[in-house]
Amino acid sequence: MNPIYLDYNATSPIHPSVFDAMVPFLRDDFGNPSSIHHYGRKARVAIEDAREQVAALIGARPSEIVFTSGGTESNNAALYGLVADARVRDSDRNHLVVSAVEHEAVRRIADRLCVDFGCAVTVVPCDENGIVHPDAVTAAITERTCVVSVMHTNNETGVVQPVADIAEVCSTRGVPFHTDAVQSAGKLPLDVRNIGCSLMSLSAHKMSGPKGVGALFVRRGTALSSSQVGGGQEQNRRAGTENVAAIVGFGAAAEFAAHELESRNARIAGLRDELEHRIVESIPDVVINGGAVQRLPNTLNVSVTGVAGSDMVMALDLEGIAVSSGAACSSGSHRPSEALLAMGYTEELAGAAVRFSLGYATTREDIDRVVEVLPSIVGRLRASNDGSISNNAEVEVRV
Repeated sequence: MNPIYLDYNATSPIHPSVFDAMVPFLRDDFGNPSSIHHYGRKARVAIEDAREQVAALIGARPSEIVFTSGGTESNNAALYGLVADARVRDSDRNHLVVSAVEHEAVRRIADRLCVDFGCAVTVVPCDENGIVHPDAVTAAITERTCVVSVMHTNNETGVVQPVADIAEVCSTRGVPFHTDAVQSAGKLPLDVRNIGCSLMSLSAHKMSGPKGVGALFVRRGTALSSSQVGGGQEQNRRAGTENVAAIVGFGAAAEFAAHELESRNARIAGLRDELEHRIVESIPDVVINGGAVQRLPNTLNVSVTGVAGSDMVMALDLEGIAVSSGAACSSGSHRPSEALLAMGYTEELAGAAVRFSLGYATTREDIDRVVEVLPSIVGRLRASNDGSISNNAEVEVRV
C-alpha cells in the first residue's frame, strides 16, 4: 500500500528542481554573502537572483523582499515593526486590528505587543462562512490604529478573504495593511500592486520549498522598525548571515510555483471537488466548512458529526493516508479549531473537523483510495461512540 500525503497545507515535499538548485550551496558554494571575495560574491548573486524570483511571484520589486526564517518570523516582524515605528513617531498610536481567523503567529504577537508596549487589540469577527467583511474592519479602525492584519487565505478552511477591499479601507484611513499570504503563495495568483497591501508574509515550505526560510514584502516607503539587529543584512531590516541554500531553494520554489499555475490549479481543484462530492455522497451528516465561498483550490475542510477529528486523522494514518485535524502548529493541543469557533460552530462540530489539502503530486488514485476507506472508518468510529451521532447532525451542509 503506497502512502498518500494530503497535508500540503502543513508542509509540502521539496520539488526535485528545488532540491537540485540547493545542492551546490550546501556543498561547494559555501561562501558568506557578505564577503567580498569570489566565494562571497557567488553567494550574493544567488541570493539576489532568488529575491528576483520571489518578487516576480507576487508582482513586487526585488528591493521590497526581505528574507526571513519563515512565515512566523515574517508575521512577527511585520506587526512588531509597524508598532515600534509608530510608537516612536506618536506614542498614542498603539492600536492593532486583527481578524478572528488569523494564524497563531499573528494572534500571539498581537497579544505580546499588548503586554510589552501596552497596545490595544481589536479582533474583527468573521461571518458564518469565515469571511472578514471590510465594513467590520472600517468600524474597528480608530485614530490610534497603527496596523491592520487580515490573512489572505485561512490555513484550515482555505477561505479567501477580500483583502483588496480591506486594503482600500486601510489606505483611505492612512493605516498600513499586512496580510499573511503563507497559504496563498504558489496556490493562487498574487499581485501586491492589485491587492494594495503594505506588507505580505510568505513561506517557502508551503510551496514545495525548504523549511526555515520565508519572506516579508515591505512596500517601498513603509516605515518598519527592525526587531533583529546586528549586521546590515537584508537592507538593515533583518540582521544575520543569510541561509543561502534555503533562500536559493525559495527562489526555485517560487519559479516552480509560477510555472503553469493556472493549469495546475485546475487539475488540483478538480480532484478536490471530486473528493468533496464523493464524501458528501457516501457519508451522511457531513459539513463542508467554508464550502459556500471561494477557497484555495487544494483545500477541503469537513466536519463529520459524531466523530472527533483527531480520531479520524489517526484512523486514516493507519491506512497510510496523511491528513490533518487543524493547523499543524496546534494539532497536538486537542483544542477545537479557532477559525471554526469564530464562524459560530459548536466546540463539538469544530472538534470534528478534518482538513484534506492536496498538492502537485496528488493523483486520482489517491482520491479513490480515500473514498474507499473513509466510509468504513466513519462507521466504525461512530459505532465506538455508542452509535450516536452528534446533535449537530441537523447543521446545514454548506457545499
